[in-house]
Amino acid sequence: MPKLRIKVDRDLCIGAASCVTVAPIYFALNSDNKAYPKEPGLPDEPTVHERVIEVSDSEKEAILLAAQSCPTLAIFIHDEETGEQIFPSV
Repeated sequence: MPKLRIKVDRDLCIGAASCVTVAPIYFALNSDNKAYPKEPGLPDEPTVHERVIEVSDSEKEAILLAAQSCPTLAIFIHDEETGEQIFPSV
């Protein structure tokens, strides 16, 4: 299964919560109304803005849709094995 690095740029995040709506298993808002990545099965860590998680193809698709839904493009997705930035495209 692929590993993804999910990073939320807190300076860009405006708390629109579209990522939370699209993929609530993988994103939540902290007390500052900033998104943060979650990992299913682990406790929430609202102060963490970057995670590496192993995902299935369908989970990867949900995470990418959540990132694409962000109006400020505050979510960055990288393939952890290749280092390639998947979203936003460069």
